[in-house]
Amino acid sequence: MAIRFEFGEAKLYIGGQWVSGGPPLEVRNKYSGEVIGTVPMAREDDVDAAIAAAQRAAPVMAELPAYKRSEILSRTAALIRERRDEFARTIAAEAGKALKWARVEVDRAVTTFTIAAEEARRIHGETVPLDAVPAGEGYFGFYVRRPVGVVAAITPFNFPLNLVAHKVAPAIAAGNALVLKPASSTPLTSVLLCRVLEEAGLPPGAINLVVGPGHTVGEWLVRDPRVAKVTFTGSPDVGERITQIAGIKKVTLELGNTSPVIIAPDADLAWAARRCAVGAYYNSGQVCLSVQRVYAERPVYDSFLERFVRETESMVVGDPLDERVDVGPMIDEREARRIEAWVTEATQAGAQVVTGGRREGPVYWPTVLVNVKPQMKVVAKEAFAPIANVIEYDDFEEALRQADATEYGLQAAVFTRDIQRVFQAIRRLNFGGVIINDAPTFRADHMPYGGNRRSGIGREGVRYAIEEMTNIQMVAIRLGA
Repeated sequence: MAIRFEFGEAKLYIGGQWVSGGPPLEVRNKYSGEVIGTVPMAREDDVDAAIAAAQRAAPVMAELPAYKRSEILSRTAALIRERRDEFARTIAAEAGKALKWARVEVDRAVTTFTIAAEEARRIHGETVPLDAVPAGEGYFGFYVRRPVGVVAAITPFNFPLNLVAHKVAPAIAAGNALVLKPASSTPLTSVLLCRVLEEAGLPPGAINLVVGPGHTVGEWLVRDPRVAKVTFTGSPDVGERITQIAGIKKVTLELGNTSPVIIAPDADLAWAARRCAVGAYYNSGQVCLSVQRVYAERPVYDSFLERFVRETESMVVGDPLDERVDVGPMIDEREARRIEAWVTEATQAGAQVVTGGRREGPVYWPTVLVNVKPQMKVVAKEAFAPIANVIEYDDFEEALRQADATEYGLQAAVFTRDIQRVFQAIRRLNFGGVIINDAPTFRADHMPYGGNRRSGIGREGVRYAIEEMTNIQMVAIRLGA
């Protein structure tokens, strides 16, 4: 029997007011299917009002001293910490994330806001030696960073607090106002966050919350010329659509991946198996960095596979609100059926399921596949599901070629004790991040984070997101005038 959770009725947040919008959107417990809350869908006039409110608040935020922005962000971090259980239970219910991992997400969001509070005090320009060229003789130059104005933040379901924090906190730190559109399947965590920001003293209109489908609400936001910056995390197809309709404005896109891992023969196999299992099945594999392709060298392939299967089978599957559970449901049954079909298609083409391959409603059991081929969907496409392919290779150079043979380029990982292999991998892998001796899911919230190729544009990580959310203003002063 599912553990009960109820959120209740929520509203949109526009111009510092909680307002009713269009028809109510039912938000469901992803494990039980029960309605846990409602939030109004935003109409076009609601989106217009939200952008207008942000536009009015933008100069207020730009003039707010850095120390005051920092204090607001610090208070926000403290309030999230105080309400850790409320946030975690909301995430577990509406996103289907195991409660133990939901708590980790809340703690990471506290860290993200804390880092933003620190970075708000460190935004600076630098001097430019204009006399480095003859035309600049007699001039003094420097630049400063100015907030862009109105930021549209569009976020996914899989991290309904921390990925929102990675857009909201840097925007506030930089002195911007923003309109937030969370995923329609997980809007309640954003409602909680807006309540916290209001309590922390954020000026009215500095954050506005609208909810609704990407093809309407999202497009209204992206197309609007009053929006100076769009920051989006989601699928490559939607990211590509944003680049087509955004017009002349700054865009940051954090998109997909088919995260590869290379297990060298000198790797710590027990550690690698444990970290790959967590990386593959955390949040039911619904992470853009989720371990999907594991390349193990022939001498250690069988030993690694045995350990990895054992770690996989140790995962407790069930109600995410149960303290004992490691893996909860996928975001909906449609997604679970999709990955079930992909695995069936792969097995019909010769792949073998070593463990898992079982579905009950929206729950798909952690699954290990072998004997896969590069063209199979489970290998070539982003699975976004609790599956991992273990693939044998003969030499390290071959493994690097296979790992890099993808249209994506977010993060990759290598387990080895050999420093030569480490630098060989760094040179050869065209990924935004290369992780050594941990899974590609590793992320510290202050590091630069983003992808190459079809995995995105720009970088997040608080300081780097602030740079993306500011414009450089150059100043040149003729001396002696």
